[in-house]
Amino acid sequence: MRSLSPEEQALWAKVAETIRPLSRLPRLEQAADPAPSIPPVRPVVRPAAPTPSLAPRKPSIGATLDGTWDRKLRTGQVTPDRTLDLHGFTLDQAWSAIDGLLEDAVGRGDRVLLLITGHVPKGEPPVARGKIRAAAHDWLAASRHASRIAAVRNAHPRHGGGGSLYIILRRG
Repeated sequence: MRSLSPEEQALWAKVAETIRPLSRLPRLEQAADPAPSIPPVRPVVRPAAPTPSLAPRKPSIGATLDGTWDRKLRTGQVTPDRTLDLHGFTLDQAWSAIDGLLEDAVGRGDRVLLLITGHVPKGEPPVARGKIRAAAHDWLAASRHASRIAAVRNAHPRHGGGGSLYIILRRG
């Protein structure tokens, strides 16, 4: 393994200053000393999360399916009653379309919906990609139909895989 050039060391030091640990717990200092020209990365210490209240919570979307449903979804043995493809939609258009899909599906008594959000394009910065996919779970949880949603699961590859979601509605 080669050593870093002075320019690479300076660049690495700039990158290291921007790094924050994934964990909320402070990072333990490593036993081995880092290279003398690279300053150590200091962990960002955030305040502790508030203690959970004892008040009953509304069940989260996705906690109510039994093993049979999960197995059918995982193996692609379900046939969606309705499908919504969000390719080419803006965030506002997507939200309106999802709300309309849920309204129609609840009125018709549908159980399984397929929401096609699209795959995350490779090579683009994370901020510029997958905005609809990233917002879909929050939209569904905040929807006026959230109480009718039993679960949201990733779709089987036959139905779009990582670019699609199954929305399972409650009966009645």
